[in-house]
Amino acid sequence: MFDSIYSVPVTVSEFFIMAGAAIAAGIVFSWIMSFRIRSKKRFFLVIAIVPFIVSAVITFVSGNIGAGVAVGSAFGLIRFRSAPGSVDEIAAILIAMGSGIAFGMGYVAYGVIILICMAVIYVVISFLPIFEHKSMAQDRLLKVTIPESLEYTDAFTDIFKHYLVSYENAGVKTTGMGSMFRLSFKIQMKDPAEEKAFIDELRTKNGNLEISILPYTEATNQL
Repeated sequence: MFDSIYSVPVTVSEFFIMAGAAIAAGIVFSWIMSFRIRSKKRFFLVIAIVPFIVSAVITFVSGNIGAGVAVGSAFGLIRFRSAPGSVDEIAAILIAMGSGIAFGMGYVAYGVIILICMAVIYVVISFLPIFEHKSMAQDRLLKVTIPESLEYTDAFTDIFKHYLVSYENAGVKTTGMGSMFRLSFKIQMKDPAEEKAFIDELRTKNGNLEISILPYTEATNQL
């Protein structure tokens, strides 16, 4: 069961057995991952066929170094023409490609196990309350836009001391063709119910320009 089904050369029946297993396992894998990843239907359709595509490529280039180099270059072009994805989407692609290599070498059982088991493990772990530290969950990302004429070094210190447990400068950038600055701070509120009052006081200092408070993880969950 766990031996490669491929002979040398690969027969038509062996290839179609591999193809059927790869496509079926890919569809199940994509369906399971849809419970964790928020994405469009097209993404899940692509993930469902990635194991078969990779396995077919591995099958056809097996033993041919020149063809392998050409295929590697083609995959590199596809990578750099693709839009950045979330960490969940990248994980799904890596799992699908890993199983495709197993399928492409004739190890059908290993390919199915990689897809299904990794999908179940990934979804279960994502719903378990681990790797979620309460102190980190309270972190927020504050973004304040100010006019270039405002000296921002200590402009909000008094407000921060009144409303925040802690704050840390997370960066400064220019915006509006250099006519404004956007300050970013990692903050922890003393009382989340005072968020509106906190924003109102900031508005009096920044001339009623844009202010946003976001979960701090939103700034770091994209690769």
